[in-house]
Amino acid sequence: MLTVALSALRTRWVSFAGSFVALALGVGLLATMGLGLASTVGAPEQPPRRFAASPVVVAGTDTVTVDGAGPKKLDRPHPVDLALLQDLKALGPVTADNAPDAVGIDAPADAVRKVVGDRARVLTGAERRQADPEAARDAEALTTVNALLGTAGGVTAFVSVFVVASTFAFAVALRAREFGLLRTAGATPGQIRRLLLTEAAGVGVLASAAGCALGAWGAPRLAEVLVRGDAAPPWFTIGDGIVWPYWTAFSTGLLVALCGAWAASRRAGRIGPMAALRESDVDSGVLTPVRRIAGCALLLVGAGLLVWTLATDPSELLKRKTYTTRPMVLITAVALLAPLLVRPLARALPLPGATGLLVRENTAAALRRTAAVAAPVLVTVGLAGSLLGTAETVTAAKAAEARRQTSAHLVVTGEELRPVRVPGATVSASASTAVFVREDGAALIRSDARAVSDPAAFARIARLPVVAGDPRDLDDSSIIVNEEWERNTVGERVTVRLGDGRPASLRIAAVLATGTGNNGAYITAANATAAPTDRIDVRLRSDAGDPAAVREALRASGGEVRTVDAWAAATHPRTSPKTRLGLLVVLGIAVLYTVIALGNTLLMATAVRSREFGSLRSAGAARAQILRVVAGESLFAVGIGALLGAAVTAVNLAGVGAALASLSAPVTVTVPWGTTGAAAGVCAVVAVAAALLPAWAATRR
Repeated sequence: MLTVALSALRTRWVSFAGSFVALALGVGLLATMGLGLASTVGAPEQPPRRFAASPVVVAGTDTVTVDGAGPKKLDRPHPVDLALLQDLKALGPVTADNAPDAVGIDAPADAVRKVVGDRARVLTGAERRQADPEAARDAEALTTVNALLGTAGGVTAFVSVFVVASTFAFAVALRAREFGLLRTAGATPGQIRRLLLTEAAGVGVLASAAGCALGAWGAPRLAEVLVRGDAAPPWFTIGDGIVWPYWTAFSTGLLVALCGAWAASRRAGRIGPMAALRESDVDSGVLTPVRRIAGCALLLVGAGLLVWTLATDPSELLKRKTYTTRPMVLITAVALLAPLLVRPLARALPLPGATGLLVRENTAAALRRTAAVAAPVLVTVGLAGSLLGTAETVTAAKAAEARRQTSAHLVVTGEELRPVRVPGATVSASASTAVFVREDGAALIRSDARAVSDPAAFARIARLPVVAGDPRDLDDSSIIVNEEWERNTVGERVTVRLGDGRPASLRIAAVLATGTGNNGAYITAANATAAPTDRIDVRLRSDAGDPAAVREALRASGGEVRTVDAWAAATHPRTSPKTRLGLLVVLGIAVLYTVIALGNTLLMATAVRSREFGSLRSAGAARAQILRVVAGESLFAVGIGALLGAAVTAVNLAGVGAALASLSAPVTVTVPWGTTGAAAGVCAVVAVAAALLPAWAATRR
């Protein structure tokens, strides 16, 4: 059996080339993502910079803990107060800068701890890095990279399994005559299955080894791309001595190859000798009962999860983890049922002329070939439309939501704005802060909040999505919350920790709709004394005077003055660069796999149609006519895949739109026509080229 398998690998290397490349690429990408993930988790400690010359750093408290729940990061660290600073100066030289949240001291650590007690944090060694402002940004960046690589790795695994399994299945289908002859010569079903599994193991070992080498080459370059794209910290590199991603990727590649061949081998082994010879000429039994049941089950699961989430927690549909993974269920379901959909779709799209008739009938008759071409196109178009469409829809909804929640004409933004007065205008200043509330009896939840300086002016300008209560009732002893809070009854008191960690018992003045998740809490400036003003909303009255003079008066605050539309466009971009980079990485993987799958499938499928082309030539068809038919079939199959991908996209975006509507958020469904059109165009070009090349060679005779 091993000898026969090795002989098949040598003589049919063209058929196995596509599977080899797809598998090697998948293993390489998995190894690359794994090395990146391992480097984010085990990133080396960076040396302190702010107080590098001080052996000990005393930093203000930056977390809050309530009865064992937490800790959660405060809105901003506590300052090092003057009394503590004087006590530290008695121990040794103290180094301070303009920011009062930390100081360096040249004194023994034990003596410093004894003086500080629980008034602040004492940091030594590598811990001193926590006082650097870059530390929090770097930690956030590493978390972003971790999520990006995890998502890309998941999509890589999904697409590689999908492509490799379908490639193996199609390659086995093209060998039906060979298996029929082997069965006629006395080969048993078990021998056929072992032959295919042995071939798959050979391809899997070689491709996985090549993929690991590709991963070792690609991981450092991926790190450079992430750093240049500001997605990772400037010092981020791939760590040395990391082994587990290679073993994981290698074993995954081998398992994918064996699983992809196993399903095809079972079907090949069950076919009798005469049936195998008959199936080599006519596609029949393409949609097996198991495939039909699996496709229908996945379709019901995907639709059921969508409906269930809409009914129970629609905000979940707006989260990146959900909208990245959910389309995969529907894509797999539609791909499994593709042979059932190909013939009705082909017959529903009439094409003119004799060439059109041949294209339509060949497409409908060659179900395996058409489905094998349509499936990877479905993956690419479905992922492009669903991922980018959902991301852009959610960000557009957030921008529209922010815009409609204020009636201001002008917005001033800056880090520390000075108070201003503008005759003939209502001015509402506010600051970014946070509040912490204990929910479910244990969890300490952080909620972004805004602290308003003048509740009356705020109530006149704000247009909040109120579902209960009245924002005009906001005062120093109350709070505005949203429906996501566990306690959200107007008049009820809720115990919170303010942005600086102080406890407060506040009465709920109003409750807001959940929206896209940006409807945070509102408190007064008295409950956020350390938070500097960073936004001023200005609504002009008819007696406000010259607009230029108003703008000049507002510039005295030290911030940037913009119209409300310009502010919304600047602060709520359609998709953040980091998110877009992550999505483009994912889509790039899908497009690359689609190119490989289309090229391999059509090269194999067209190369075995020499007899068909010869019959057409004998019937009087010109070579150019045959090539037009081949190109038309390829485009038609790609069009069917794009249509199915568009249907998946429509379902996903409809679910997102319904979720936004149920959350009382603006419904701004955005379809990425440019990206999906470009993806479909690439598929069409590759499909036509891969089909015409062998057809041109076969019709030369």
